[in-house]
Amino acid sequence: MTAPSEGGGPQRRPQQRKQVLLRLDPLVYEALARWAGDELRSANAQIEFLLRRALKEAGRLPGDAGPLPRRGRPPSDGGGRVAEP
Repeated sequence: MTAPSEGGGPQRRPQQRKQVLLRLDPLVYEALARWAGDELRSANAQIEFLLRRALKEAGRLPGDAGPLPRRGRPPSDGGGRVAEP
């Protein structure tokens, strides 16, 4: 049995991210990697960004799809230390 959530409303259970093997033409991958670098993303994050954008434009992105996970270093507390969650 799960504990009741604080705040009253239903909470979405965090799900583990799916892993997918993707085979790409090497030149397509290189172009994707350059584009990702220009936008300060990893190639993986760029692929997910583009897939989500295509799903949204096609009206196929599920309404309850979570946001893109935040990447990078956690924010500091102002004193050079990482803030505790």
